[in-house]
Amino acid sequence: MTVPATGSRTGSRPVLVRYFAAAADAARTEQETMDIPAEATVGWLRSQLTDRYGKAMTTAIRNGTFLVDGVAETDERASLGDSVDVLPPFAGG
Repeated sequence: MTVPATGSRTGSRPVLVRYFAAAADAARTEQETMDIPAEATVGWLRSQLTDRYGKAMTTAIRNGTFLVDGVAETDERASLGDSVDVLPPFAGG
């Protein structure tokens, strides 16, 4: 399923977004293809996900990790690739 995103100014492109653990619970799916603006960033995606899926997603990704094309990305201004994995923090020991 491709889900349109809001805010496109210069065209759009598809990106595969995969959700894990609490993020998957919040989205009620393990993955979706989003039609995103060409200039979309990690911060933009974070905002879209919290707007779309509410408090549960906000909590899940607050201290989580975004893997952009398999690489952990901490810069909110970083461009999105072809895929993004949304990983909430995991408990460990």
